[in-house]
Amino acid sequence: MSVSFPRSRRRAPEEPLLPPQETVLDKGITLWGATATGKTSFIAALYSTLYDHKTGWRLRGEDEASTERLVSFTHTLVDERAFPKATERVEEYHWSLVGTVPSREWHWYGARRRRADVVIPLTVVDAAGEVVSASKSTRRAITQRFVDSLANSTGIVFFYDPIREHNVGDAFEHTFGVLAELDSRLKPQGRLQHRVAVCVTKFDEPRMLDAAHQMGIVDFDIDPPYFPRVMESDAREFFSRVCAVSKTRTARRILPILEATFVPSNIRYFVTSSIGFYVDQSTGVFNPQDYQQHIPGPTARDTGRVRGDVRPINVTEPILWLGNQLAKEVG
Repeated sequence: MSVSFPRSRRRAPEEPLLPPQETVLDKGITLWGATATGKTSFIAALYSTLYDHKTGWRLRGEDEASTERLVSFTHTLVDERAFPKATERVEEYHWSLVGTVPSREWHWYGARRRRADVVIPLTVVDAAGEVVSASKSTRRAITQRFVDSLANSTGIVFFYDPIREHNVGDAFEHTFGVLAELDSRLKPQGRLQHRVAVCVTKFDEPRMLDAAHQMGIVDFDIDPPYFPRVMESDAREFFSRVCAVSKTRTARRILPILEATFVPSNIRYFVTSSIGFYVDQSTGVFNPQDYQQHIPGPTARDTGRVRGDVRPINVTEPILWLGNQLAKEVG
């Protein structure tokens, strides 16, 4: 008597990944904020932190001048523990956020898996304070540069510096004019569809940490050096509160105008610091009695220096959120 066994079904070998292809998005991310709100320090901190945290994303320059400035900013902040020099004129930098994402390539016989190196343009338009306070025609031209960049973006990182705003008080003036021009330029049916990461900067400053403590919204990292931070769930309320102490009392209008211009569900709020808090190397942990990282200079024009190692807070988070959102177009 013969015994027959069921024929085994051999699993087809998994299709190997095809080599990655580079996909460059037509519209990317613009870093936007009033002059001297920390955009170049943010970029310097981001450049090194993306590698340190092994995020799968990196920054690269798209022209010689932008690459040179990227390296220079990072060297100044991380190695020299100083802040990048203030912009001396209107400058525009062209970088890209590059990451590898899974995708599919479709053929007549079906799909094959591949990796796509998605390239998201990242642009910064910055202007010196003296230029911004120049003639009406000059300010108009600068506003148009900002609007052009934002109109050619689908992601925005908006910087709000509460320390500078308390002293100068021009954030609303800058924000309102640019948004009015952008809204008029694009003429959307409803609110603008950009994804917006609002970054409240300089959380390392004692006044900022004290404000968060007074609101009862300070949390702490579970890993060394146990930095305090404001969680994203509380960041919008923190932004609203610090806007209320503007020198001109106009900054409180920034939140309503942002949410009236952009879809509110497309806006996320982050409390950030490009340098983090000071940590004594002998202890390796945050000391609430000795944490001031920024040592001011002797004059108003001297930005001072960074006391210890640069340990950014919430610098990669807004960029990775925007990058992953925009990369969905590639799938």
